[in-house]
Amino acid sequence: MSRACLWFATTLLALPAAAQTLPAPDAKAIKNAPVGVLIRDSELFVAPDNDSSKIQTVTQGHEVAILESSKNWIRVFANTDVEQNPDEVEIFGIDARAVPASGWILEKGVIRKGQPKGDIILFGAAVSAEADASSGHASKRAAQDARLLYHHVSEYFPDSPLAAESAWRAADIRWQLERADSLSRPSAHEKENYLRGQMNEEEMHKIEKKYPKSKWADLAAWDLIQNKVCGDWQGSVKCPLKESELYEKYVIDHPDSPRAPQSLYEAAWRMAAAGDMYSGEGDQAKATAARAKSTELGNQVTTRFPQSDYSARAATLIYKVQQAIPIYGSDRD
Repeated sequence: MSRACLWFATTLLALPAAAQTLPAPDAKAIKNAPVGVLIRDSELFVAPDNDSSKIQTVTQGHEVAILESSKNWIRVFANTDVEQNPDEVEIFGIDARAVPASGWILEKGVIRKGQPKGDIILFGAAVSAEADASSGHASKRAAQDARLLYHHVSEYFPDSPLAAESAWRAADIRWQLERADSLSRPSAHEKENYLRGQMNEEEMHKIEKKYPKSKWADLAAWDLIQNKVCGDWQGSVKCPLKESELYEKYVIDHPDSPRAPQSLYEAAWRMAAAGDMYSGEGDQAKATAARAKSTELGNQVTTRFPQSDYSARAATLIYKVQQAIPIYGSDRD
């Protein structure tokens, strides 16, 4: 039984009467019912008939408990979207905007646990929703649809080759939504990381624990760095020094990560920035040491990851450092 259906069962008594047209089934029936997730929007009716009264729309990505069947119809207890302005509703949790309702939907478009190729079908729907979220004509809920669909791939098909990637993609969508929200707030300009809105780390840590030493654990660890870096440096050399250390340590801990070339480059760039800041303070000894460290890290990028774009960027960075061209602050001879 999935987490969402257990949630259905434990919240029945809390539902307002107006939330449903049909009576809610008892908690035991819900707990024992098979479950599925929609890959399309479906209208919820009071009877298995298109001409009956509509209750609500069950949008793609939401889960349903399947209580009975009638020809090509199924009676379900389903998560449905709250009728509110999406901009005013919490969107970061799994089915955070959902209220359960009982009714009938057409069976087509419902992917059940264990269904042949169900993992591929759900994953494909998630990829399409994610692509829609990145397009100029994206619906307001496209990213959340993708997140829910990815989540259900890993939940319904835990042994699928797509399970780990789906878990990370679901977590990363949440992370990026929360990050965009955090960066939109005035606190984003605070120097100290703990003074900013922090992204929820729970799902990323679960991926690290469940899929250790995998590409997806590496990518989860990369996202987690963003909670530790400064906002605006505000001229404090402690920020680039701290961040360079974080990025260098990431490569030590995750040497095979797809993000390793970028992480080394980020570490090198920040040490070059620290060199410029020390120089501005008149501390030439520390400036020289920071620039030497930047060059060392940059050379690691070009040596270890010669095919990466970050190799060329590191070569440019090294050239600027050697030619005393500032990479942070004004370039004044």
